[in-house]
Amino acid sequence: MFGTGSPEATQVNGDHPGRAATQSFADFVGIGVHCAAGSALCSGANHGAADLLPDEPGPAYTGYNGLFGAKYVDPQIFPGGVPVDLDGNTIQDQNGHVGFPGFDGMVATNSLSWVAHMQEAGVPVTYAYISDAHDNHGTSGSIHVAYGPGQAGYTAQLAAYDAAFDKFFTRLATDGINKSNTLFVFTVDEGDHFAGSAPSPASCDGVTTACTYANIGEINADLRRMLRTQFGDTTPFTVHSDDAPTVYVQGNPGRSDPAVRTLERESAALHWVNPYTGLDEHGITVALADPVEENILHMVTADPMRTPTFTLFADPDWFFFATGGAVCPTQIACATNIASNPAQTFAWNHGDIQDEIASTWVGYVGPGVQNLGTASPWTDHTDVRPTMLSLLGLVDDYRHDGRVTWEILDPGVLPASLTANQAKVSALARAYKQITASFGDFAMTTLSLSTKALASSSANDQTYQLIETKLADLDARRDALALQISQLLDGAEFHGQPISISQASSLLGKANGLLEKAHDLDASF
Repeated sequence: MFGTGSPEATQVNGDHPGRAATQSFADFVGIGVHCAAGSALCSGANHGAADLLPDEPGPAYTGYNGLFGAKYVDPQIFPGGVPVDLDGNTIQDQNGHVGFPGFDGMVATNSLSWVAHMQEAGVPVTYAYISDAHDNHGTSGSIHVAYGPGQAGYTAQLAAYDAAFDKFFTRLATDGINKSNTLFVFTVDEGDHFAGSAPSPASCDGVTTACTYANIGEINADLRRMLRTQFGDTTPFTVHSDDAPTVYVQGNPGRSDPAVRTLERESAALHWVNPYTGLDEHGITVALADPVEENILHMVTADPMRTPTFTLFADPDWFFFATGGAVCPTQIACATNIASNPAQTFAWNHGDIQDEIASTWVGYVGPGVQNLGTASPWTDHTDVRPTMLSLLGLVDDYRHDGRVTWEILDPGVLPASLTANQAKVSALARAYKQITASFGDFAMTTLSLSTKALASSSANDQTYQLIETKLADLDARRDALALQISQLLDGAEFHGQPISISQASSLLGKANGLLEKAHDLDASF
């Protein structure tokens, strides 16, 4: 960010690069302000640095500065330059470094304090991350201790978060910042699956009766050693450790390479002793995707080196990594109940496809938003951006993968191009989400097909090749149709271009036909 030889680089290099618990980490990670052109806040006198964005479409993105890191942001927004939480306590990490406290240290009172101070300093658009409420964000050595649902520590932390939000809204209201003039949006990036034993007592609710647990913790499993032990496979690969690990075979071979296909079949057949139950657990692998299905799921980027050889979606109690290639001397040696090390317990898995992970929520309040309490339009994260832009009266240079969630908006703020033929256009928008969203009907149905393909062992891989060909065809049809629909919706949402009933009906029929085709194919294998 600052360049080789800069004072910042010198500080980082002298502060053990790669270690999170350092003053440099607290100084330069996690906090930043991007300023408008010519803003005094991000001037050179305030340590503003060039805010480079060479890929920005349209006119050259020049003349913009940013403040990067708490070291330079805090003196501009906190009196005395020392960051404090909503109660006035100095914000520091678990080892006493003042500044950004790490991603486990952004509890509500810390994160919301930065937002409030930025708003009060004239930063009109703020985004913040708040650490999960189900882990103990304590001191070094216990910062990753997980709570179970209804456990006393979890309940106390939720109460602390509620108190922080109350202070946050009260403070902003005193500043004249409220729902009459400000759009507030709250959401979670994903849900979590709790891995642990049943609560005790069985009737506990965490409110009148606290819950306790005999075991809290995911199953940590070494995928490479497990496959070698069970199948004798020594093919070298790495994984991005996760409940749904992405697998990268050394040398980046093609998807139909015999070694790759063997690993996929073995992954589908993997079974192992569950250290919680002591039983040989089959069905650890729930689903599989190679680059054909990964493209449908929007997991393929412009960088081919980032595309996984295949992805294994696992039972959510399991968390996979990969170390050396030695055979496991015992089952427990390669799949361990992490509850055996309570000082470093992880128990809330995410990144997978189960409903408690995939289904989340988003809340909007502000000018133009209806007071519905709760509503249930099927939406996903890509819809937040266009919905916010629509409410704020902004238009940008990007084609949206999402759509404006107009079901929650006041009719008076909607353009006539959306209110005309609204029932039919809404049906089209809902169908668009089901063919494009990563957890939509199309994605989940094709993932079922992909799993059957990768697990198959027919002669000459005929089943695999047949399904993969059909998936690629479905993907191409989906992408072409999604582009047509998104351009039509974008024109109506941001450019006043109405959608006729005939246009909406035609595209809706194609979307429903595509979903029907995917379902029929899945049922045929």
